[in-house]
Amino acid sequence: MEVRSRKLVITVNYQGKKLEFEVRLRRMGYLHKMEVMINETPILFEPDEEGKYRALVKMEQVEGSNEVSIGLLQAIAQQLESL
Repeated sequence: MEVRSRKLVITVNYQGKKLEFEVRLRRMGYLHKMEVMINETPILFEPDEEGKYRALVKMEQVEGSNEVSIGLLQAIAQQLESL
């Protein structure tokens, strides 16, 4: 994880590649969500009751997309949990 000019960037290992994603923290009262930009598509992640992150996406965003896959979302969630 590194901060580049006020932007948080995380590195995710997925399918043998190192991918970088811009992340923004979104505070909502006592709660927070992480907005991850995947090829200019904002995907929100929120912590569940156990503190693990889950993606808030519509199935259409995953089913018809070459850029957004369930495996990639899981890899991003795991990286967010390690922060």
